[in-house]
Amino acid sequence: MNLSFAQIHERIKNCRIQTGCGSFYVSWPTRMRSEPSTPSNGNSSPKNIGLTMYRFRLQGFLFFKVIATMSVPFEILMLPLYQEITTLKLINTRLEQYAVADSADLPDLSEVSDRRYDGRSGEGLRKMPGEEIMANYYINAANKKSRIHKEIYGHFSEHLGRCIYEGIYVGENSEIPNVNGMRSDVVEALKEIRVPVLRWPGGCFADEYHWKDGIGPKENRKKMINTHWGGVVEDNSFGTHEFMEFCRQLGCETYVNGNVGSGTVQEMSEWVEYMTFNGVSPMADLRAKNGHPEPWKVDFFGVGNENWGCGGNMTPEYYGNLYRRYQTYVRQYNSDMMAAADDQGFDEEKKIRKIACGANVDDTEWTEGVMKTLFRHCDPRFHGNADGLSLHYYTHPEGWDIKGSATEFDEKTWYKTLAKTWYMEDLINMHGAIMDQYDPQKKLGMIVDEWGTWFTVEPGTNPGFLYQQNTMRDALVACINLNIFNKHSDRVKMACIAQMVNVLQSVLLTEGAKMVKTPTWHVFNLFKEHQDADLVESFIETTKIGEEAEYMVPNLSESASVDAKGRLHVTIGNLSVTQAENIDAHITGMEGKRVKAEILTNEMHAKNTFDAPDTVHSTTHDVKLTADGFGCVLPPCSVVHITVESSD
Repeated sequence: MNLSFAQIHERIKNCRIQTGCGSFYVSWPTRMRSEPSTPSNGNSSPKNIGLTMYRFRLQGFLFFKVIATMSVPFEILMLPLYQEITTLKLINTRLEQYAVADSADLPDLSEVSDRRYDGRSGEGLRKMPGEEIMANYYINAANKKSRIHKEIYGHFSEHLGRCIYEGIYVGENSEIPNVNGMRSDVVEALKEIRVPVLRWPGGCFADEYHWKDGIGPKENRKKMINTHWGGVVEDNSFGTHEFMEFCRQLGCETYVNGNVGSGTVQEMSEWVEYMTFNGVSPMADLRAKNGHPEPWKVDFFGVGNENWGCGGNMTPEYYGNLYRRYQTYVRQYNSDMMAAADDQGFDEEKKIRKIACGANVDDTEWTEGVMKTLFRHCDPRFHGNADGLSLHYYTHPEGWDIKGSATEFDEKTWYKTLAKTWYMEDLINMHGAIMDQYDPQKKLGMIVDEWGTWFTVEPGTNPGFLYQQNTMRDALVACINLNIFNKHSDRVKMACIAQMVNVLQSVLLTEGAKMVKTPTWHVFNLFKEHQDADLVESFIETTKIGEEAEYMVPNLSESASVDAKGRLHVTIGNLSVTQAENIDAHITGMEGKRVKAEILTNEMHAKNTFDAPDTVHSTTHDVKLTADGFGCVLPPCSVVHITVESSD
């Protein structure tokens, strides 16, 4: 039997709990009570005990009197609890050290005082007078769960507003410093956070984009009206060659989104040939004529975008059949790609990995319909002829029509925003359960290639440009989402924040020659060490906070990983705008020798502007090694990255 820290925590607390203000009872699992009265070591004389114990937080704070009367051998009771913990200390302190035979030995809890409201149980967490309450954080660094694919930290750039033009591309003749037309300051800032993959050209724009309009001499390129975003003229001066050059400068993977909504199979097939074929062919010859004889590497190819909406208003079955047809002509042209085409799914890096259009928010009918269509009459080795299925979800606290201001909000709206962000985990679970029915081995990745905040545009800007400011609220939204993606990295293989520059929850904002790094950029900088590390088991004690019952949130968000050098990386967000949190971390599976921390914190409305670009920035933070882990204090509204090293 394998138990997670969360399950261990539940089993310890699932007893009759008495406090100075009342009690409630939740029985221990029946299976544990019905075990035969035989010690696990096979001895014939079982040691039955009536166990009286405390549920308490380590180091003597927060006492509950816990009484559990069971006729169960002590060894059998303890065995399943020890399985996932390599040191017995964490459980011994709960069960053995504080097990007493006489309830009279229990301390008097009648004079406990409230600490704060727990929205889930309705009970106030209690503490003894003068005691300091900490949040226990358990990390098993030896229990590696899944690889955190670097692509989870991906980005999205669309021909929308000032994302591409002015944000990324200013042209070779611009006075703004650039290399081959790409802003040097933007490139350097993005390289610093190790952008792993970039999705382009859309978005809704992808399903009206015709790639041949964006190649050849710029003066000859066809102009078009961007009907989706602002009704402005698109001159196609940023096309396939420019996108590949930008990715080259960033050193990132390429994710090209093809046109299913208004494009043909032939158009998509020829685009793939143009980009990747290494030999003599009409498209390869055209690529060479346009200045690039060598083929590029296309890492990911999206077969359509939002085909349930702006990409064609299709039904899931209709799209599923179109996907089967279109993807057939996304050819794997070189021998390595063809040899790898049917084995490891998303994890096979030699081939073009194909992404099918997934659901909008909670549309499970779409997920079910597409998955069923893809896997019907398909050899199981090919996992639906797809390597990923997308999911789109944006956080907008006041709903789609109003959305709300990016900078002017109260505490109630703060918590509502974070609660709606936490909904991402529910979406991953519900869509993941459907994917599991068809793909239990999880070769098909969930690709959350559009996520982030979506607020009302800044006053005086084009409503179709989706330009919004970025505050500490956005930083916590990013923290929650990235921790969720890490925790579900067995299924979530890629995520792309929307969008990279000047649109929605951007990591960078530009105005002329000026550029600022947003609070969201700083969160990506704190989290970058998780890229391609191994997720390890972790669990943190939380309480619910907020101002409305419908929008209560856990006060803490966390994830932990171990990188190739054996270093433990922990990211924690304190979601409270008023309450600091004391973190007491207990690590098994490694012995920490050194620890350091970097933190991002400020008042909830704080933002970086072109006049004050460093108002929000990360700094070093106090953290100390303890006997079995580390301890630190997180101020309100903060995100921290902690590194623990086990060798000198």
